[in-house]
Amino acid sequence: MSGEDAADGSHLPDGERLARALLTRVVEPGDEVAGRWLREWGAQELVRRLLEGGRPLPGATGKRWAGMRTRACRAEPRRDWDSARQAGVRFVCPGTSEWPAQLDDLGDARPVGLWLRGSPNLRMWALKSVALVGARACTEYGAHAAATLGAGLAERGWVVVSGGAYGVDGAAHRGSLAAGGATVAVLACGVDRPYPRGHTELITRIAQQGLVVGELPPGDHPTPSRFLLRNRVIAALTRGTVVVEAAYRSGALVTARAAQRLGRFTMGVPGPVTSGLSAGVHELLRGEAVLVSDAADVVELVGGIGELAPDRRGPVLPRDLLEPAARRVLAALPGGTAATVPDIASGAQTSEEDAVARLYELRSLGFVERHDDGWKLTRQAVTAARQDRHQC
Repeated sequence: MSGEDAADGSHLPDGERLARALLTRVVEPGDEVAGRWLREWGAQELVRRLLEGGRPLPGATGKRWAGMRTRACRAEPRRDWDSARQAGVRFVCPGTSEWPAQLDDLGDARPVGLWLRGSPNLRMWALKSVALVGARACTEYGAHAAATLGAGLAERGWVVVSGGAYGVDGAAHRGSLAAGGATVAVLACGVDRPYPRGHTELITRIAQQGLVVGELPPGDHPTPSRFLLRNRVIAALTRGTVVVEAAYRSGALVTARAAQRLGRFTMGVPGPVTSGLSAGVHELLRGEAVLVSDAADVVELVGGIGELAPDRRGPVLPRDLLEPAARRVLAALPGGTAATVPDIASGAQTSEEDAVARLYELRSLGFVERHDDGWKLTRQAVTAARQDRHQC
């Protein structure tokens, strides 16, 4: 066992780790056929068969096997290992102490291994993490909601996981970073080659303050299919997925549906019904997803017992503090004119004696005033009543 293995707490020999590192250049993310070979034969035996040739393994056509063999023969795992170490990148895989066990829920589609850039322990961070995903071409509302959620979750000690993309992903990462929190970017390319390039500075900052994670080896590039397959890792890694703005056809919905298949919590932030970017989220909310509006809602769902969101209610108004009988008398007074005690008592459905007693209580509180033989609302009470109507 090497010094690196010992520091990692790994029980895997160098050969097994190197074999898996080599296979990240051979096996595409989410390849369940190759995942079955790994489960049945192990990484070293699979690499041996690829390098030595022979008949294709079950499930592979001759053409596919030949392509995998070519990539395996070209791979240089020791060189990848050395260049990764120089770039501050490490490799973790099943059987090492930093491997998040929840990724095993993906079955044969679980990653062969993960390349990590950043110092925190991925397994520990993933234990209390939430995915925040959504539209790349998001609106101002979507960016604001994602950043606010990211900051709120960070302030509550939760790790924000997203894909490092433009739009909602970037806003979620920035919100967490701005709050001094922890965030993880899961990329669809090599972790040493930030994508999109416009987020190079952001992803570099994430690597300094958090973690950048990827299935693909150093230097590898993204493809459309790799973006979609990357989303299953985001879903499996976290306790739940929150979608902020997504059209009907959206990679964020792929993440949410993967989370649902894995038994993770799925949440959505509602948006304007007139926006196409709200359509996918609202469709989720019509199903099994839960509506959330802030970090407290999210934590109540994914957190431990007792982590409850506050009750949602409007502001407490002065008249809310009155007893019901006094509120009825107050409501019986007209807006701009004086009323007699009999009329007020009739409107409040009470006796004249009770009405008089309540009117004097209301006068002491500044709600009403005596006007000749009648009673009328004070200017302050009229203004408050108008404000109440505007809030309704």
